[in-house]
Amino acid sequence: MGPEGDAMQDDVRPDQIAPINPLPGVVWLLALPMIGLEILFSLADAELIGGVQAVGWRIAAIQDYGVFPEFWRQRLAAGAVDQSVLLRFLSFAFVNGSATQALFGVAMLLALGKFVGEVFRAWAVAFVFLASGALGGLVYAYLVPNQPLYGAFPGVYGLIGAFSFLIWVKLAGTGVNQLRAFTMIGALMLIQALYGAFFTVLPMLMPSMGDVGHDWSWVADLPGFAAGFLLSFVVSPGGFARVRDRVRNR
Repeated sequence: MGPEGDAMQDDVRPDQIAPINPLPGVVWLLALPMIGLEILFSLADAELIGGVQAVGWRIAAIQDYGVFPEFWRQRLAAGAVDQSVLLRFLSFAFVNGSATQALFGVAMLLALGKFVGEVFRAWAVAFVFLASGALGGLVYAYLVPNQPLYGAFPGVYGLIGAFSFLIWVKLAGTGVNQLRAFTMIGALMLIQALYGAFFTVLPMLMPSMGDVGHDWSWVADLPGFAAGFLLSFVVSPGGFARVRDRVRNR
């Protein structure tokens, strides 16, 4: 921070410092639809609104806005991919399958959005989240048999990619191994691998549980992360030229 920044900090009185650092507005624009929908679905699941029919609102929303691989492949083969089909690759991120998924997804969106939004412009934060989610959803639609995709995590992993990019650039020229920038994604992938292995082995040990199914969401998460990291070369302030200069000055 330069002298101007230090002077500005000196001029700020303690009573002017907010107890909670405000989040960039674009992060709230992304998070509020998820929060609003989850409140609606949770109230409906508890039969507090909408009557008995409202219990199916969440499932109906997933059917209307989620990514269904077999449906996508059928429409693609028939040459019937229209705007409503393509919009699913954006809309699926705002519909969560449970309150728990929504809680973790929104919490990570707010935290990562704050860090990335302090450097990236508002449009870049939104673009990374939506584009990473869309690319992850597209890869998912081609590779996964027919398990629907919904929830914020592919886009959140895109923000993890942008966050890793910022650390990677910061470490350039410091002599510190830049692979440390990928610590977060490595830890998350390890947790996800252990989680997947647990629910693969558990039915073998306890046949009475039946097949609890496989979680294929990582198929969308990994491309989402890669997209977020690579897009940051273009949408970050200064773009690729800034990164190139930092690396050259090592």
